[in-house]
Amino acid sequence: MKNPQILELDKSQSNRPTERRIRIRIPKNYHQEPVISQIVSRNNLEVNILAAILGKNGAGDGWFDLLLQGKSQDIDSALIYLAELNIQIWHEIETENGW
Repeated sequence: MKNPQILELDKSQSNRPTERRIRIRIPKNYHQEPVISQIVSRNNLEVNILAAILGKNGAGDGWFDLLLQGKSQDIDSALIYLAELNIQIWHEIETENGW
């Protein structure tokens, strides 16, 4: 996975339909916040949760593998929103084995 400290946006600046696979870490202090719901409703995206790990009784950080689908500009807005919340984001990398 790529470094989570670097926010990777679509540099084509087009509003074309696309998808991005990301992995995010939701800190415990956001467990009661609708973070994933917010990126859906604010940015008109479809989000598919491909995998998730949650601590027992919400005791630890949550990890989600997400497939974001929508216009490239809307996906970029969702990534900016997550970065503003200081949520770590890992972007998909091209490998034979996937993640």
